[in-house]
Amino acid sequence: VSWRGANPNSVRPSGNGGANFLQIFQCWGEDPDLPGHPDRSTCQYGAFLKPGSSRSNTVSLENVDPNDMRYTKPGTDWANPPYTSIPFKAATGEQVWDLKRDSKGDLVYNSGVSMSANQFFSPLSTNEINWAGSNGEGTGSAKFELQTASESPGLGCGKPIKVAGKISGKSCWLVVLPRGLADNKQNDISKSGLFWDSWKHHIAFKLDFRPIGVRCEIGVPERQVQGSEAAVHAFASWQPKLCGGQVKSAFVFSNQFDADVIESASSNTSSPLAITSGTLLDIKSDPLVYAPLAVSGVSLSFSIDRAHDTSGDVPQEVKNRDQTAFTEMNLTPRLLAKLLTYSYTQSLPDGGNFDHVKNNLPNITRDPEFLEANKDETDWQHMLLDYGGIADALSPNTRSFLAERLWKYIQSDASARDFMAGKPDETGMTVNPWFCTDAKINLSGSAFALPNFAFPKSDPVEKPDTTTSNSNQPSGSINLVGWRPYLNDFEAGAQSALSGNAFEIGAWDPTAAPPAFKKGPRRALGLHRTIALSTSPSAEKFQSFQVSFLNPAGSFVKPSLVSLSAARNAMTAIPNNPNVVEFNFESDQAKAATEAYPLAVPLYAALNPLQTSASDRLAYANLIRYAVSEGQALGTNPGNLPPGYAPLSSEQIKQSLASAQAIEDGVSPLGNPKTEEPQPTPTPTPTVEQFEMTIVAAGTTPEDPELSISTASIPFAFALFICALFIYGLLRIRTPRV
Repeated sequence: VSWRGANPNSVRPSGNGGANFLQIFQCWGEDPDLPGHPDRSTCQYGAFLKPGSSRSNTVSLENVDPNDMRYTKPGTDWANPPYTSIPFKAATGEQVWDLKRDSKGDLVYNSGVSMSANQFFSPLSTNEINWAGSNGEGTGSAKFELQTASESPGLGCGKPIKVAGKISGKSCWLVVLPRGLADNKQNDISKSGLFWDSWKHHIAFKLDFRPIGVRCEIGVPERQVQGSEAAVHAFASWQPKLCGGQVKSAFVFSNQFDADVIESASSNTSSPLAITSGTLLDIKSDPLVYAPLAVSGVSLSFSIDRAHDTSGDVPQEVKNRDQTAFTEMNLTPRLLAKLLTYSYTQSLPDGGNFDHVKNNLPNITRDPEFLEANKDETDWQHMLLDYGGIADALSPNTRSFLAERLWKYIQSDASARDFMAGKPDETGMTVNPWFCTDAKINLSGSAFALPNFAFPKSDPVEKPDTTTSNSNQPSGSINLVGWRPYLNDFEAGAQSALSGNAFEIGAWDPTAAPPAFKKGPRRALGLHRTIALSTSPSAEKFQSFQVSFLNPAGSFVKPSLVSLSAARNAMTAIPNNPNVVEFNFESDQAKAATEAYPLAVPLYAALNPLQTSASDRLAYANLIRYAVSEGQALGTNPGNLPPGYAPLSSEQIKQSLASAQAIEDGVSPLGNPKTEEPQPTPTPTPTVEQFEMTIVAAGTTPEDPELSISTASIPFAFALFICALFIYGLLRIRTPRV
């Protein structure tokens, strides 16, 4: 959301809501009294309970607008003043309101209801922006996270509904609310933006949503696909098309460690289709065939807002850009190593023992190496940024070949290798010794293993418990995992960068059972300090800013269609298996590819063609055929290859089609004869030209579009399961008699 022509004198909240700012939020319902405008009672607003941004306030009766009287509890005296509260009417049909009618029909306060933290939204889940200021030129922008019914059932945006016999997604509103210097008859901004005197100035944009969820016809077989998270967005786009046509399968994707899924797919028994960005198997003993699907990338998303050093001589134009977001960031392999090893002091628990890194810099924005790498963006040189999440990178608690690619990138650079081995950089900064690859320096007594399939938090540093020793500020102990928590996956990293959520620890709560640190809310717009690992498709989905990494050709490059395609063209076969390629940092091709993104990864479907289920093999083969034909078309429509991917080369498509045929026919790359269990005669193999895909938006249950595939199929699946048990029992009974 961007704007211009605003009053440049934006004031951040300080005891009040601030001045000359915008509020941005989402609403779902239309106002019945004002068609074409949203109903303010359907807006996700008021979670932060701050002046100028709550849903409720005490008021003077003479200051209550007539349009707010139906939401106002009359007062009795100065100790019990009038109270206005705008209810939240959820898309589910429920209502949240801290006012209720008594036996006389009068409004009274209901203390058992929270308008800021309820079953529909809270400070940890809301997407509202309660303060968005303009720069010194009266312009500004803000990244806003649109939420569907999946993230916010109370909004219900995109929920499948039937309109004129067709299934579509429920529409919603994006609302921008300008706030000036003071509320009506007030000295400042302190009242809710939903009160009529402010609400009447709202600017609303109606948004259409596609129906969320993939709804296949009842009876469509469900098959498992497991592997690299980098493929999840492609499969989410392809799945609506795969439900129909000749494929007619619901492919359920789950993130798993690449090495585990290719081991499973190597067996002769039926297994999930493996999706991997590499292999650990040698060509001489590898029973898998590999079908390229697309090219993706590991990414680093960031959200860092400007705040100039007030003690220095800073140009006025730089000051004017305060609170606006940086959009470009360059990193070298050694800078990435510093982030992933918690070598900056602000990445460790405040109050812990920092002796092992006491001579290191506080965060990456203070690092001369970082300032040199980003010298083309001169604003970095004038910043004074602290804490938040700019001393490390939020990382997922998973194992993957994507993690290995990041560590291999670090290993590819001599200065980064030296740093990991304990050699100081030019400023004297050294690696956190718990991550040192030299066992003599590593405080554990063992060398940190590289490359690594994960992002370990090896440093056992801990802030001590001060609940009894410090009566002024008592708090419990906290280690590195608590201080810098793991993410569930790479996608969460892109989302955290969008919202500016660095997962900072909150205040100590001695009243909790047991006492614990609270979760800290995300930082307000203009104060973002977040760096997080992600994938290029996830970063594109959430439109987060992505880091440009130094490639072997000496260029800083971020993920894009051009850079991923350039990396694809420069990939070479891995040493032990020519059926799989990688972007080899040491190859001549990589060193000549100036436009290539260095953290690009190929994605393969892999399976042993000798697996015994012919019907599963046929389904997987047809999936591959779709993925490398219609599924290569770039775009955001169902069935397209989404942003964040690059399509395959013609040679890769040939490899995929040959692999698909081998999987269907049961032809092993090792030349072993195949054996398989008796199967029904498979349907004829379709050619690529024969694919005709349709979307089934709501299956055969339009009266209950909320039912998912698995839910709607439970009675049918359960009946099949009982029949299978019965038949199996009969076979068990007959076996001893044979």
